[in-house]
This record gives sequence, C-alpha cells and structure tokens, in this order.
Amino acid sequence: MPDLNFQIEGAEAVPYSAAPLLAFKLRLSNAEAGELIQSIALRCQIQIESTHRKYGAQEQERLLDLFGAPERWSRTLRPMLWTHANVMVPPFKESTVVDLPVPCTFDFNVAATKYFAALTEGDVPLNLMFSGSIFYEPTTAGLQVEQIPWDREAKYRLPVTVWREMMDLYYPNSAWLCLRRDVFEKLSRYKMDRGIPTWEQALESIIPAPEKPEHRAGEEIAIEGSLPS
Repeated sequence: MPDLNFQIEGAEAVPYSAAPLLAFKLRLSNAEAGELIQSIALRCQIQIESTHRKYGAQEQERLLDLFGAPERWSRTLRPMLWTHANVMVPPFKESTVVDLPVPCTFDFNVAATKYFAALTEGDVPLNLMFSGSIFYEPTTAGLQVEQIPWDREAKYRLPVTVWREMMDLYYPNSAWLCLRRDVFEKLSRYKMDRGIPTWEQALESIIPAPEKPEHRAGEEIAIEGSLPS
C-alpha cells in the first residue's frame, strides 16, 4: 500500500492562462520503494494560516475590513479557506514533481483576495490538505485502488511578491470591483448624464476630496518657493 508524503518546493505565476493562475511545485514521495503508482486523482484544500505571521501597521490598517481593529484580533483572526485545487498525477516510482494549478481571483468580495491585497511584504503561511484516489500496482498483485489518508498535509510559505507579480501580470495597474446590477446601472446613468468619459473619473467625482487641515489664528503656514515681488 502506498505511503505518500507531500512537499511544496516552490510556486510561480502561470502566464497566458484564461484567469490568474499559480503553479505550486508539488513533490510526491512514496515510502514503498519499487511500487508503481499508475496515477493519482489528487484533490487539495488550501487554507491561509493567518495567525502564523506578524503584521505591520500598514497591513493592520488594510485588514480592518476583514478582521476589525487589531485589539479584537485575539477573537477575529482565524485560519481561512483560500481555494481548492485538483491535478492528475502521472505514473511514477518513489518520487515525482508535478505542477499543482491553483486558480486565483481578484474579486474583492472574496475574503482571501482582501487578505492577499492587504499584505505588503513577507510570506503567506499556507496549509495544503490532500485527499483523492491512488491507482497503484504492488509487486505481488495487480492494479489496486486506495484513498489518500485524511492526515496528509504540507506547509508552505508563499512569498507575497509571487501573488502580487501574478496579479500585475494579468491586471497591470488595475483592480476588479464586483457590483450589484442595479448599483452598476445607477453608476452608468450617472456617468452618461454628466458626459464623464471613464469609469475611474466617474468614481473620482463621487469620492469626496481629502479634507485640508484648518488654519487656526496665530499659527504659521510654511510655504515652499518664493512669493512674487
């Protein structure tokens, strides 16, 4: 019976896919030497272990929408589901490396997207939990089928730069915002009625400008440059 171990050796963006995609370099090792693995229908659930890293002040501010104020994080900061992935592993003996395709989204209604986008540096601690069916040929019998035990996992720390470079590859200088259709229609009507050429300008016209600090009597104002004579 196969005794499989799983290890992630790296991750990289996959260019030219229909949607953002990461390829995790997954090594599978079988402790039963000489046993032929014909194929594996592999399933993987990936969790973000958000409690296993530190967060800077800027990251804490960006995560306010997801976890609330930092003083509440002892109650609100919990591991979260990122995504599911599947791959068919081809025949091998002892060990092999395959690309595990991990689909990604830039939809900011998804908690994982908010989390990734809030991080500025460092790594994302991940826990990959495996399941599926193993088709194999032991040395003393014909083709057999076994289920992958539920305790098979792999830890990996995904560099934040890998996720950001992938999104920049697919959406350079862009972000996606999903709206209800009725809200979109209101925004579209607002844009057309005012002859606003782009969606960015329409949104900028709605967002209030930052408030300037008030000048109180008796306070000096520093002005760069020279005044006209």
